[in-house]
Parts: sequence; C-alpha cells; structure tokens
Amino acid sequence: MEHIRSHVLVCAGTGCSSSGCKAVEQAMKAEVDRQGLTSEVKIVETGCFGFCKMGPIVMVYPEGSFYCHVKPEDVVELVNEHLLKGRMVDRLLYRDVHNPKPEAFFNDIGFYKKQHRVALEHCGAIDAESIEEYIGVDGYQALAKVLTSMTPAEVIHTLKQSGLRGRGGGGFPAGVKWELAAKSPGNVKYVVCNADEGDPGAFMDRSILEGDPHSIIEAMAIAGYAIGANQGYVYVRAEYPIAVDRLSIAIDQARKLGILGDGVFETNFKFDVSIRLGAGAFVCGEETALLASIEGKRGMPKPRPPYPAVRGLWDKPTLINNVETLVNVPKILLKGAEWFASMGTEKSKGTKVFALAGNINNTGLVEVPMGTTLREIVYDIGGGIPDNKKFKACQTGGPSGGCLPVELLDTPVDYDSLISVGSMMGSGGLIVMDEDTCMVDVARFFLDFTQDESCGKCVPCREGTKRMLEILERITKGEGTMDDITLLEELSETIKGASLCGLGQTAPNPVLATLRFFRNEYEAHIIDKCCSAGICQSLLSYSIIAEKCKGCTLCKKACPVDAISGSVKQVHTIDAAKCIKCGACLTKCPFKAIVR
Repeated sequence: MEHIRSHVLVCAGTGCSSSGCKAVEQAMKAEVDRQGLTSEVKIVETGCFGFCKMGPIVMVYPEGSFYCHVKPEDVVELVNEHLLKGRMVDRLLYRDVHNPKPEAFFNDIGFYKKQHRVALEHCGAIDAESIEEYIGVDGYQALAKVLTSMTPAEVIHTLKQSGLRGRGGGGFPAGVKWELAAKSPGNVKYVVCNADEGDPGAFMDRSILEGDPHSIIEAMAIAGYAIGANQGYVYVRAEYPIAVDRLSIAIDQARKLGILGDGVFETNFKFDVSIRLGAGAFVCGEETALLASIEGKRGMPKPRPPYPAVRGLWDKPTLINNVETLVNVPKILLKGAEWFASMGTEKSKGTKVFALAGNINNTGLVEVPMGTTLREIVYDIGGGIPDNKKFKACQTGGPSGGCLPVELLDTPVDYDSLISVGSMMGSGGLIVMDEDTCMVDVARFFLDFTQDESCGKCVPCREGTKRMLEILERITKGEGTMDDITLLEELSETIKGASLCGLGQTAPNPVLATLRFFRNEYEAHIIDKCCSAGICQSLLSYSIIAEKCKGCTLCKKACPVDAISGSVKQVHTIDAAKCIKCGACLTKCPFKAIVR
C-alpha cells in the first residue's frame, strides 16, 4: 500500500516549459525511482505558479519549499538532501534582489505575500490533467448545486449580487449579460469562452486554461443551464498548444464521467463543449469578430446592436465571457455572492489578474484585490525597478490602455479609477517602464501593433491609425513639427468616435496618454531633435571624450563601418557621417569615454 509523504510539484506552464521543466521532471522521476521512493513521493506536473522569472520552479509539500531555476543536474542533490534527509537545498531557494537571505517557503516570498489568489487558486496547486484532483478541491460541486437546488433565475441573481464584471476589458456586469441572454427568445443558444488573448505580454487566460481547465468547463456548463444553452465553444488561439491539449483532455474526462453530454449529473440538462482554434488575430478578441471566426468566416466586427446575447453565433442568442470571468463563476456559486462582493471596491468587486512585465524585478502573473494601488503592485509585489533605476511609467490595458506616470502610482487599480486618469483595465497587461524609456517610441510601438492588427473594415481605423503611425515615425526620426501634435490629437478623437469596434475606438489611447503626461518628450523630439532616453536612433550622435580615451582601440575594432579612427594610445574620433549609431562602441568602451 502506498503512503505518500511528499508531493513534488513541477511547474509545467508555458514559461517553465520553455526553460526546461520537462527535463527536470524526467530527471526527478528517474532519481526517485532509483532511490526506491516511488511509493512515498508523488511527482505532479502542474500549471503555472505565476512567478515566471524563476522557472523552472519546483515546490515540495507538505513543507511548501519553493525552489527556483532548477536544472536536471540539481535533481540528485534535491532528492538526497530534501526528500531523504529532510534538509532544504539553500542554493536553489528564492532570494529577493534586495535581500540575499533565502526564502524557504512559498508564503514568505514578497511576490506572493500581497496576492490574493482566487482565479489562480488552483494553478500550480493541482495536476491540470486529473479530473480527480479537480474534484478533490470541490470541483464540479457548484455545477451539482445549481442543477439540483437552484433555478436558472437564482443562478443569474447570485451572479448579479456578486458584482462580477467582465475581465476581458470592457468591465460589463456579468450577471446583466447572462440575464439578457437568458431572456432572449429561442430554443437554440450558445455559450462561448473567449480565450483569444491578444494583448502583447498578456497570458492570464492561457495560464488558467493550462493550470485549471476543468473550472472553465464547469463555468460554461453553469452558464448553459442559466441561459438555456446546450452547447459551448472555447475559442482559443492555436499558439497556446499546452492550453489546448489540457483543455481537450479535460473535456474528454468530463464526458466520460457524465459531467458533459446528455443527462448531466443524471438530470434532464445536457451540455457539451467544443474547441475552436483561432489564428491569432488581435481583432478576434472583439465579440462579433470572434463569432464570425467560429462560423468559418473572416474575423471582422459587425455593428452593434444587436448584441451577441440577442443575436450572436449563427444568429442565435450567445453568451460570451472571457476565461478569467468564467473561472470566478463556480467559486461565487459555491461560496456565495457576499463572499465575492466582500473583496475589491464598491464598483469593482473581486480580484484581478495582471501579467506584470517590462522593467520590473519580479515578472509574472499577479492576482490582487481590486483597489490595490499601482505602487503596491510595482514595488511590494514586483520588487521595484532593476538596477535601482527610476520608475517612469506603466502601461495598463495593453494597446488599448494608457501610460501612467510616477505621479499616478497611488492610483487604485479598478475599472473606474483607471478610466478617470486616461487608461483602462483591459484584459490585464501591466508593463512597467524605467527612466531609459522613450515615451514617444512607446506610443509608436503600440500604434504599430494596432495598425497592423486592424481588420481594415472601417476607414477611421484602417486609414486613421496608419496616418497616426506615419506621424509618430516622423517625430522619432526628428522630422516632426509642432503641427504634428495637433494633428495627432485631432486624428485620435476622430478615430475614437468613428471606428466600428473596440480596436479602433481605443487605438489612440497610448498616444493621448503619452501626450497628456509626457508632452515635453514630443517637444524635445520636434524642437531640440533630441531623444533623452537614447532610444530613437535617428536622433542620436556619438562622440569621444578626449580626456577619458586611453587609445585602447576596442571601440575601433567593434565599429562595423570603420567610422572610428585613431592609433594605439592615441585619442580616437568618430566620423559622424559614417556612424550608423549602432552603439557597439559605447558597449565596448571600458573607460566610459564614449557618450551619446
């Protein structure tokens, strides 16, 4: 008889998979087997732990020991020291950049201390490919409860009372959307899970599908019961292979146990789920474009109304929620609307997951109660800015959001507060920028993305974003004029007001935000022909400080176009006409004699 005394959890999300977690897992299984510990130690492949920078991550329970950057060659020591002798391997424990003392336990690490994991509760804690483990953490209890003791109207009322708002960007009350779909006439209705996560750097939905796929199946079945639908579709981008595989496994397991199909839990309710793969078009995150793609058409938005809840997939009433919205549903039905409403702010209930990236020490997924300030996320959870550089701005809401300066670091993160300062929640991307960031170039980057992703159906978005991008490119090359700023603002208002869908309506936001808070940088690019961050190459010039030059010739050897002249032990010079401003000389000079 097996007596499991230790569980070794190996993170196998996309991040850790890309850094070699499979090799670690295989080495761990081989060593545990070699040591004769297979009846005592269980190795579990989980979803994402969230702290992506530290992967591959291995956690050992019941202690909760948190090991980072584990390599296959570390496994023998881990097994011998921790699993056999009960001694933790200090060199593999987490160390904060501000404190060299190792943190042994998951709950003591600053990255996790201020988090409140609701949507991510099971990610990294259970085997995502085991329906038994999901059931072991009360999985499918909410579905059983609604099917046996609640009417559809009671389900919707509970959701409305909870205050849950859509986590995909718009923040529309989820219960109101469910109610509209339920009241729409028709014998055929659909439930759609929007897993087309397109914001650059965002991977919240992907991680939930990888680490807790059964929760989405359960939520969709509950939604089907509430609105009168028997079929659900998960629209997920094809470049999420791990998420697709685990969701497919979960659907098969649920069907075999009678949780999907005819007579769910031996009731009269029937419901099934299918997967539809998207090709990665950002515009397909918009509801009507997503539905067109599921139907096999080109993913292009339609005017609204009618809204999908009234006439959606194949012209039938369709409820669409994104992954993070749905994952909260079973928990609300089990624990009650009051439990969920007790978290967050008056108008923004619950928690929100963010993908924290950019110039930040701790990158990864963070989940915090609504109302947590940007300062807490950046410094208490994110660990601040690398190399003690100054915080300059953070971009919330991805390409649809805005850049907020240091003066707004104490802004609460909730739907209304972010909109009031010129940004938005979006799906949860949060990119941090330090003092070396050019905000004009940031605006250009996001406009380049949205212009490229525009479906081209409406003129304001198709042509307007292209004109805006051309202006920004001129400014970053030092060819702009002050009239360009006025033109950017006029184009922004036109595009926002006249575009067909959310992509065009929000595309100007990064430009408007940077003009609002960093107008001086635009003026410096135009008037002074200067990029203070040293990012815009056309505005750079390199020179050598004679007093510091030792004549070592390293810069001359590094220059790819022979723009540097000078002999050994003589002061070197740079020919500005030949210089291509690549920065190779600056990088190579050990005496800091080259400046730009």
